[in-house]
Amino acid sequence: MGFFDSDIIQQEAKQLFEDYQALIKLGGNYGKFDREGKKLFIEQMEAMMERYRIFMKRFELSEDFMAQMTVQQLKTQLSQFGVTPQQMFDQMNLTLERMKNELEQQL
Repeated sequence: MGFFDSDIIQQEAKQLFEDYQALIKLGGNYGKFDREGKKLFIEQMEAMMERYRIFMKRFELSEDFMAQMTVQQLKTQLSQFGVTPQQMFDQMNLTLERMKNELEQQL
């Protein structure tokens, strides 16, 4: 069975995408959140990034041709912006850390 033939992989990918879209939409109102709302949003984004990191690691570790092609496509797309997948995750974590620091300074 191919990597993408797995019902578990398909469901997880769908759920990850839907959850990410919902968080991004919610994030459009980040400036209107109270302190606890901002804290919760940051925590949810951190959890989302961890889920995404694990999901991508599954692709990398798979021997399935289509999974490997997906990893290569991601690398190619990110390289057009001068970024590696690791740098993408690092940048997102840095952004979330800045958001946390700004929140702490608002005490």
